[in-house]
Amino acid sequence: MTGSTLKACLLAARPKTLPAAIVPVWAGCVLAWKLTGNFNLLLALCTLGGSIAIQIATNFFNDAIDARKGADTERRLGPTRVTASGMMDSKTVMRLATVFLGIAVACGTVLYQARGWPIVAIGIPSLFLAYGYTGGPFPLAYRGMGELFVILFFGLVAVCGTVFIQTSGWPREALLLGLQIGLLSSILISINNLRDREEDATTGKRTLAVRFGPKVAVAVIWVEVHLTVFAGLGWFSFNMPPLAIAGAPGFLIGLRIILGVMTLAPGPAFNRLLALGGVQLILFAAAFHFAAVMAH
Repeated sequence: MTGSTLKACLLAARPKTLPAAIVPVWAGCVLAWKLTGNFNLLLALCTLGGSIAIQIATNFFNDAIDARKGADTERRLGPTRVTASGMMDSKTVMRLATVFLGIAVACGTVLYQARGWPIVAIGIPSLFLAYGYTGGPFPLAYRGMGELFVILFFGLVAVCGTVFIQTSGWPREALLLGLQIGLLSSILISINNLRDREEDATTGKRTLAVRFGPKVAVAVIWVEVHLTVFAGLGWFSFNMPPLAIAGAPGFLIGLRIILGVMTLAPGPAFNRLLALGGVQLILFAAAFHFAAVMAH
Protein backbone atom coordinates (compact mmCIF):
# COMPACT_ATOMS: atom_id res chain seq x y z
CA MET A 1 0.00 0.00 0.00
CA THR A 2 1.48 3.34 -1.09
CA GLY A 3 1.65 6.39 1.11
CA SER A 4 -1.01 8.18 -0.91
CA THR A 5 -3.37 5.19 -0.67
CA LEU A 6 -2.84 4.96 3.08
CA LYS A 7 -3.55 8.67 3.40
CA ALA A 8 -6.75 8.28 1.38
CA CYS A 9 -7.88 5.36 3.55
CA LEU A 10 -7.23 7.38 6.70
CA LEU A 11 -9.22 10.31 5.33
CA ALA A 12 -12.13 8.07 4.32
CA ALA A 13 -12.13 6.37 7.74
CA ARG A 14 -12.66 9.80 9.38
CA PRO A 15 -10.84 9.10 12.66
CA LYS A 16 -12.40 12.15 14.33
CA THR A 17 -15.77 10.36 14.19
CA LEU A 18 -14.53 7.21 15.91
CA PRO A 19 -15.32 8.38 19.47
CA ALA A 20 -18.96 7.78 18.46
CA ALA A 21 -18.07 4.08 18.07
CA ILE A 22 -15.69 3.79 21.03
CA VAL A 23 -17.58 5.65 23.77
CA PRO A 24 -20.77 3.51 23.77
CA VAL A 25 -18.72 0.35 24.26
CA TRP A 26 -16.42 1.93 26.83
CA ALA A 27 -19.23 3.40 28.93
CA GLY A 28 -21.43 0.33 28.43
CA CYS A 29 -18.72 -1.94 29.79
CA VAL A 30 -18.25 0.38 32.78
CA LEU A 31 -21.98 0.30 33.50
CA ALA A 32 -22.08 -3.49 33.22
CA TRP A 33 -19.19 -3.76 35.69
CA LYS A 34 -20.90 -1.27 38.00
CA LEU A 35 -24.10 -3.34 37.99
CA THR A 36 -22.58 -6.83 38.28
CA GLY A 37 -18.95 -6.48 39.32
CA ASN A 38 -17.89 -8.56 36.29
CA PHE A 39 -15.98 -7.70 33.12
CA ASN A 40 -15.14 -9.94 30.15
CA LEU A 41 -12.16 -8.52 28.26
CA LEU A 42 -12.49 -10.76 25.18
CA LEU A 43 -16.15 -9.87 24.67
CA ALA A 44 -15.36 -6.19 25.25
CA LEU A 45 -12.62 -6.24 22.60
CA CYS A 46 -14.88 -8.00 20.08
CA THR A 47 -17.67 -5.52 20.78
CA LEU A 48 -15.28 -2.61 20.33
CA GLY A 49 -13.79 -4.09 17.16
CA GLY A 50 -17.23 -4.63 15.64
CA SER A 51 -18.40 -1.14 16.58
CA ILE A 52 -15.34 0.57 15.10
CA ALA A 53 -15.50 -1.58 11.95
CA ILE A 54 -19.16 -0.66 11.35
CA GLN A 55 -18.39 3.02 11.91
CA ILE A 56 -15.52 2.94 9.41
CA ALA A 57 -17.61 0.99 6.88
CA THR A 58 -20.37 3.59 7.24
CA ASN A 59 -17.85 6.36 6.57
CA PHE A 60 -16.46 4.59 3.48
CA PHE A 61 -19.95 3.96 2.08
CA ASN A 62 -20.87 7.59 2.79
CA ASP A 63 -17.78 8.84 0.96
CA ALA A 64 -18.46 6.78 -2.18
CA ILE A 65 -22.25 7.19 -2.28
CA ASP A 66 -22.22 10.95 -1.67
CA ALA A 67 -19.75 11.32 -4.54
CA ARG A 68 -21.97 9.24 -6.85
CA LYS A 69 -24.99 11.37 -5.96
CA GLY A 70 -23.08 14.60 -6.43
CA ALA A 71 -23.49 15.59 -2.78
CA ASP A 72 -19.77 16.42 -2.36
CA THR A 73 -18.99 19.39 -4.61
CA GLU A 74 -16.21 21.94 -4.97
CA ARG A 75 -18.20 24.11 -2.53
CA ARG A 76 -17.56 21.62 0.29
CA LEU A 77 -16.51 23.29 3.56
CA GLY A 78 -15.57 20.12 5.43
CA PRO A 79 -12.58 17.78 5.16
CA THR A 80 -11.59 16.38 1.76
CA ARG A 81 -13.62 13.40 0.56
CA VAL A 82 -11.45 10.84 -1.20
CA THR A 83 -13.92 9.73 -3.88
CA ALA A 84 -15.11 13.19 -4.90
CA SER A 85 -11.54 14.52 -4.95
CA GLY A 86 -10.30 11.65 -7.12
CA MET A 87 -7.86 10.29 -4.52
CA MET A 88 -9.55 6.88 -4.80
CA ASP A 89 -12.18 5.51 -7.16
CA SER A 90 -15.69 4.66 -6.00
CA LYS A 91 -15.41 0.90 -6.52
CA THR A 92 -12.28 0.68 -4.36
CA VAL A 93 -13.90 2.68 -1.56
CA MET A 94 -16.98 0.45 -1.68
CA ARG A 95 -14.82 -2.68 -1.57
CA LEU A 96 -12.94 -1.36 1.46
CA ALA A 97 -16.26 -0.65 3.16
CA THR A 98 -17.25 -4.27 2.55
CA VAL A 99 -13.96 -5.45 4.05
CA PHE A 100 -14.73 -3.58 7.27
CA LEU A 101 -18.22 -5.09 7.33
CA GLY A 102 -16.48 -8.48 7.11
CA ILE A 103 -14.36 -7.56 10.14
CA ALA A 104 -17.55 -6.62 11.99
CA VAL A 105 -19.09 -9.99 11.10
CA ALA A 106 -15.97 -11.80 12.37
CA CYS A 107 -16.22 -9.95 15.70
CA GLY A 108 -19.96 -10.62 15.79
CA THR A 109 -19.40 -14.35 15.32
CA VAL A 110 -17.51 -14.49 18.61
CA LEU A 111 -20.26 -12.50 20.30
CA TYR A 112 -22.95 -14.77 18.82
CA GLN A 113 -21.24 -17.85 20.22
CA ALA A 114 -21.28 -16.23 23.65
CA ARG A 115 -24.76 -14.63 23.66
CA GLY A 116 -26.84 -16.21 20.89
CA TRP A 117 -29.62 -14.83 18.67
CA PRO A 118 -29.88 -11.29 20.14
CA ILE A 119 -26.50 -10.59 18.54
CA VAL A 120 -28.03 -11.41 15.14
CA ALA A 121 -31.01 -9.16 15.88
CA ILE A 122 -28.65 -6.29 16.69
CA GLY A 123 -26.04 -7.06 14.05
CA ILE A 124 -28.09 -7.42 10.87
CA PRO A 125 -29.78 -3.98 11.05
CA SER A 126 -26.46 -2.39 12.05
CA LEU A 127 -24.66 -3.96 9.08
CA PHE A 128 -27.41 -2.95 6.66
CA LEU A 129 -27.62 0.63 7.91
CA ALA A 130 -23.88 1.09 7.48
CA TYR A 131 -24.87 1.22 3.79
CA GLY A 132 -28.46 2.38 4.22
CA TYR A 133 -27.45 5.56 6.06
CA THR A 134 -26.63 7.16 2.69
CA GLY A 135 -27.48 4.39 0.20
CA GLY A 136 -30.39 2.16 -0.72
CA PRO A 137 -34.01 3.09 -1.49
CA PHE A 138 -34.50 5.18 1.68
CA PRO A 139 -31.16 6.81 2.65
CA LEU A 140 -31.62 8.17 6.15
CA ALA A 141 -29.06 10.96 5.77
CA TYR A 142 -30.99 12.33 2.78
CA ARG A 143 -34.33 12.25 4.62
CA GLY A 144 -33.45 14.35 7.65
CA MET A 145 -33.16 11.30 9.90
CA GLY A 146 -29.42 11.44 10.62
CA GLU A 147 -29.77 12.62 14.22
CA LEU A 148 -32.48 10.05 14.98
CA PHE A 149 -30.35 7.27 13.46
CA VAL A 150 -27.35 8.23 15.60
CA ILE A 151 -29.35 8.45 18.83
CA LEU A 152 -30.88 5.05 18.14
CA PHE A 153 -27.90 3.06 16.87
CA PHE A 154 -24.84 4.84 18.29
CA GLY A 155 -26.64 5.44 21.57
CA LEU A 156 -29.42 3.10 22.63
CA VAL A 157 -28.56 0.04 20.53
CA ALA A 158 -24.79 0.29 21.04
CA VAL A 159 -24.93 0.80 24.80
CA CYS A 160 -27.75 -1.67 25.52
CA GLY A 161 -26.06 -4.23 23.26
CA THR A 162 -22.73 -3.78 25.03
CA VAL A 163 -24.32 -4.18 28.45
CA PHE A 164 -26.20 -7.29 27.26
CA ILE A 165 -22.99 -8.83 25.93
CA GLN A 166 -21.31 -8.29 29.29
CA THR A 167 -24.24 -9.27 31.54
CA SER A 168 -26.73 -11.32 29.46
CA GLY A 169 -29.38 -8.88 30.68
CA TRP A 170 -31.22 -5.73 29.59
CA PRO A 171 -31.11 -3.38 32.60
CA ARG A 172 -33.05 -0.11 32.40
CA GLU A 173 -29.93 1.81 33.34
CA ALA A 174 -28.50 1.02 29.90
CA LEU A 175 -31.37 2.90 28.24
CA LEU A 176 -30.55 6.05 30.18
CA LEU A 177 -26.85 5.83 29.41
CA GLY A 178 -27.63 5.06 25.77
CA LEU A 179 -29.83 8.15 25.51
CA GLN A 180 -27.10 10.39 26.91
CA ILE A 181 -24.42 9.02 24.60
CA GLY A 182 -26.76 9.05 21.62
CA LEU A 183 -27.52 12.74 22.18
CA LEU A 184 -23.82 13.57 22.46
CA SER A 185 -23.07 11.64 19.26
CA SER A 186 -25.91 13.34 17.39
CA ILE A 187 -24.27 16.70 18.11
CA LEU A 188 -21.56 15.69 15.63
CA ILE A 189 -24.13 15.07 12.90
CA SER A 190 -25.97 18.30 13.68
CA ILE A 191 -22.80 20.39 13.45
CA ASN A 192 -21.82 18.67 10.21
CA ASN A 193 -25.26 19.25 8.67
CA LEU A 194 -25.37 22.90 9.73
CA ARG A 195 -21.94 23.49 8.20
CA ASP A 196 -22.95 21.83 4.90
CA ARG A 197 -26.50 23.22 4.77
CA GLU A 198 -26.08 25.41 1.68
CA GLU A 199 -24.27 22.73 -0.32
CA ASP A 200 -26.75 20.02 0.75
CA ALA A 201 -29.68 22.20 -0.33
CA THR A 202 -28.37 22.19 -3.91
CA THR A 203 -27.72 18.44 -4.05
CA GLY A 204 -30.99 17.02 -2.73
CA LYS A 205 -29.73 16.14 0.74
CA ARG A 206 -32.72 17.09 2.91
CA THR A 207 -31.15 17.21 6.37
CA LEU A 208 -32.90 18.89 9.28
CA ALA A 209 -30.74 21.97 8.68
CA VAL A 210 -31.91 22.11 5.06
CA ARG A 211 -35.58 21.44 5.85
CA PHE A 212 -35.98 23.91 8.69
CA GLY A 213 -33.12 26.39 8.33
CA PRO A 214 -30.11 27.44 10.42
CA LYS A 215 -32.03 28.77 13.43
CA VAL A 216 -33.75 25.44 13.99
CA ALA A 217 -30.46 23.61 13.38
CA VAL A 218 -28.79 25.68 16.11
CA ALA A 219 -31.77 25.05 18.41
CA VAL A 220 -31.40 21.29 17.84
CA ILE A 221 -27.77 21.46 18.98
CA TRP A 222 -28.82 23.51 22.03
CA VAL A 223 -31.40 20.85 22.94
CA GLU A 224 -28.93 17.98 22.42
CA VAL A 225 -26.36 19.58 24.73
CA HIS A 226 -28.80 20.49 27.50
CA LEU A 227 -30.93 17.35 27.31
CA THR A 228 -27.82 15.21 27.85
CA VAL A 229 -27.22 16.88 31.20
CA PHE A 230 -30.93 16.95 32.13
CA ALA A 231 -31.26 13.22 31.34
CA GLY A 232 -28.40 12.59 33.74
CA LEU A 233 -30.74 13.42 36.61
CA GLY A 234 -32.30 10.04 35.90
CA TRP A 235 -29.38 8.40 37.72
CA PHE A 236 -30.92 9.59 40.99
CA SER A 237 -33.92 7.35 40.30
CA PHE A 238 -31.53 4.40 40.01
CA ASN A 239 -29.90 5.34 43.31
CA MET A 240 -26.63 6.17 41.50
CA PRO A 241 -26.30 9.94 42.08
CA PRO A 242 -22.51 10.09 41.39
CA LEU A 243 -23.20 9.08 37.78
CA ALA A 244 -25.39 12.15 37.35
CA ILE A 245 -22.31 14.38 37.35
CA ALA A 246 -20.71 12.62 34.39
CA GLY A 247 -22.27 15.09 31.97
CA ALA A 248 -21.04 18.18 33.82
CA PRO A 249 -17.45 18.42 32.45
CA GLY A 250 -18.60 17.87 28.87
CA PHE A 251 -21.39 20.43 29.36
CA LEU A 252 -18.79 23.19 29.42
CA ILE A 253 -17.55 22.04 26.01
CA GLY A 254 -21.15 21.84 24.87
CA LEU A 255 -21.67 25.49 25.80
CA ARG A 256 -18.60 26.37 23.73
CA ILE A 257 -20.06 24.46 20.79
CA ILE A 258 -23.38 26.31 21.14
CA LEU A 259 -21.58 29.66 21.22
CA GLY A 260 -19.65 28.64 18.10
CA VAL A 261 -22.66 27.62 16.01
CA MET A 262 -24.48 30.79 17.07
CA THR A 263 -21.68 33.23 16.24
CA LEU A 264 -19.49 31.64 13.54
CA ALA A 265 -20.31 31.50 9.85
CA PRO A 266 -20.47 27.89 8.57
CA GLY A 267 -17.03 27.06 7.26
CA PRO A 268 -13.69 25.56 8.30
CA ALA A 269 -14.21 26.87 11.84
CA PHE A 270 -17.02 24.32 12.20
CA ASN A 271 -14.45 21.55 11.77
CA ARG A 272 -12.93 22.65 15.07
CA LEU A 273 -16.38 22.48 16.64
CA LEU A 274 -16.68 18.92 15.35
CA ALA A 275 -13.37 18.08 17.03
CA LEU A 276 -14.73 19.59 20.26
CA GLY A 277 -17.78 17.36 19.91
CA GLY A 278 -15.50 14.33 19.81
CA VAL A 279 -13.65 15.56 22.89
CA GLN A 280 -16.99 16.07 24.63
CA LEU A 281 -17.91 12.42 24.01
CA ILE A 282 -14.59 11.15 25.34
CA LEU A 283 -14.75 13.44 28.38
CA PHE A 284 -18.24 12.16 29.18
CA ALA A 285 -17.04 8.54 29.09
CA ALA A 286 -13.99 9.37 31.21
CA ALA A 287 -16.12 11.21 33.79
CA PHE A 288 -18.67 8.37 33.81
CA HIS A 289 -15.87 5.84 34.34
CA PHE A 290 -14.32 7.91 37.14
CA ALA A 291 -17.67 8.40 38.90
CA ALA A 292 -18.50 4.68 38.65
CA VAL A 293 -15.14 3.67 40.14
CA MET A 294 -15.23 6.22 42.94
CA ALA A 295 -18.78 5.20 43.93
CA HIS A 296 -18.24 1.44 43.64
